[in-house]
Amino acid sequence: MTSATGLIDRYQNYRVRRWLIQEQRTAGMLKGWRPQRRRRMLVIGVVTALLGIAVAGVLCALDLGAAPVVALIALVLFLPSWTMLRIASGGQDHAPDPMLDELEIAERNKARSVGLALTQSLTMPPLAYLIFVSAIAPHADAYRTAYAGGLMMLAALMAGGCAAAMILGWTRPDPEPES
Repeated sequence: MTSATGLIDRYQNYRVRRWLIQEQRTAGMLKGWRPQRRRRMLVIGVVTALLGIAVAGVLCALDLGAAPVVALIALVLFLPSWTMLRIASGGQDHAPDPMLDELEIAERNKARSVGLALTQSLTMPPLAYLIFVSAIAPHADAYRTAYAGGLMMLAALMAGGCAAAMILGWTRPDPEPES
């Protein structure tokens, strides 16, 4: 029988191998987006998309027909900007510890901590909406309530999950020029 430590070590080794392959694959991609100024534009794009998803949830809660269109546009903006941000920032937000130096690990862990706090605080309003609308207005349209709360919760969870990459993409200095 394999010990828990053995399983964890094998998983960490797998993560390192997978990260190295992904780093090789994306190393030459989006070189023009790697300077801090351009990464900040990507962060703004991600934040705008997440706000769009949250707004779509509020529009749905207010029974406005534009909600699905706003949600679709926001998701179409989110997917490429999020993917580009992760490539342009070098995937430092999810890199295994052996691939980072002590300073990078400390920065990443601080950013992850902020992401967790953000997730916890941003999920409270949609959660309160779902609980209280169901309790206060049981006659409300259950589909609309669930869809609105789901969109708001999706935006909150994605914001928390993306926070580390957004913080690192925003704060990290420009990469060193290659010789």
